Amino acid sequence: MEKYGYRFSFGPWNIHEGADPFGPPVRPARDFESKLAVFKELGFDMVQFHDDDAVPGIDDLSPEQMRQQARAMRQRLADQGLTAEFVAPRLWEHPMTIDGAFTSNDAKVRSYALDRAKKTIDIARELGTDLVVLWLAREGTYMREAKNALRATQQLLDALNMMLTYDARIRIAIEPKPNEPMDMSYIPSIGHGIALAYQTSHPLRMGVLMESAHAILAGLDPSDEISFAMSSGKLWSVHLNDQNGPKYDQDRSFGSVDVRRAFNQVRVLDNNQYWQVGVIGLDVKAVRTQPASIATKHLRNSLRTFLRLVEISRSIDQQKIDALIAERDYEELDWLILNSLMGRNP
Repeated sequence: MEKYGYRFSFGPWNIHEGADPFGPPVRPARDFESKLAVFKELGFDMVQFHDDDAVPGIDDLSPEQMRQQARAMRQRLADQGLTAEFVAPRLWEHPMTIDGAFTSNDAKVRSYALDRAKKTIDIARELGTDLVVLWLAREGTYMREAKNALRATQQLLDALNMMLTYDARIRIAIEPKPNEPMDMSYIPSIGHGIALAYQTSHPLRMGVLMESAHAILAGLDPSDEISFAMSSGKLWSVHLNDQNGPKYDQDRSFGSVDVRRAFNQVRVLDNNQYWQVGVIGLDVKAVRTQPASIATKHLRNSLRTFLRLVEISRSIDQQKIDALIAERDYEELDWLILNSLMGRNP
């Protein structure tokens, strides 16, 4: 299938065992090598990493051991014709970070988080990527009185400035989410992420990652979040997926819930030549009922849906759209889009 110049990525966590908060795994675990093979089989180009995806047991290794393992991972990627898109510090699973990482009330925890962020940057350097993604998973509260939000914002800025100073070549993309695992997050939207970015010591090296489901959880339209970030040149990565309403984070296959919402995300990315700027990243999970032998179809389907929507978007007569807009005939515009998505000529 024609890829229109786009590159695609996903993370190894997108091939998973199907456990959820209410039940155990339903599929056997797959080793990393078998996951790597899936990337090229399905037409993907790059790998998203958490720090400990690239270097397992990161907290128990010396700096040199960590760098050696990261270099070995880079070679494993190269052997498969792959590269790393980004590395993200996994700051939400350690027992110390139960009440936050960069914004914890405990100075020892904040120190641990800063050290872990430095290790992530070291790993990114060895993997050959300059992009670090920050999902600020536990930077928020269950009870607002438990933390000082103004101080927490300054703590986030301090952490970002430390990272930017630690390596003058890295770029950082903030991945906003309004809730889950925390009840209320400090950086819930793309606008919050960009506002924080502009307050750092090196705003030109700061951007955002837009995830479809996170925008929907915030009651926002993902295509508008994309547009807002692109308007300031800050959209450095995306996690395309889908979401059935403002529930828990579902990470459904892209376009599987609302194909028109998916179409509008593709349209704004394609109209603004995003393929020249970044990678189409997916963050999608197989539904729990999917047998292990076919538990990668969510990735296949998401990639195909994106490319099909690019094809549809480019096939629509822009002159017709412009004429309908000039006439304010938005019902006819609606019909034009619906017919295109249904595979029919208006």
